[in-house]
Amino acid sequence: QVQLVESGGGLVQAGGSLRLSCAASGRTFSTYSMGWFRQVPGKEREFVAVMSLSSGWSYYGNSVKGRFTISRDNAKNTVYLQMNSLKFEDTAVYYCAARREGVLGLESQATYDYWGQGTQVTVSS
Repeated sequence: QVQLVESGGGLVQAGGSLRLSCAASGRTFSTYSMGWFRQVPGKEREFVAVMSLSSGWSYYGNSVKGRFTISRDNAKNTVYLQMNSLKFEDTAVYYCAARREGVLGLESQATYDYWGQGTQVTVSS
């Protein structure tokens, strides 16, 4: 059974930092990419970042470029999202997700096969 488990969310002041973790288990993820989405109530889930677990190549959504960094630890099947210079508008539930590499549509949640349960990030202004 595939599981993605996020951790690291919480409350932080604007300008501060948080690091999210996502631990994957239940299958081999060597040919997968893992990424992050976020969602606020009443809005669609928004793409944040994705990283290839094989090559380390990464890609970011425009709203987080230059502030967020995705990284991986293949030995632990874990990806991280380092979030710096947080803004009030970064407040959301953050979801980890995994997709097979080579599938078109990096920013589309429909192309992701597995999802975590989400972790809340709240940025106070």
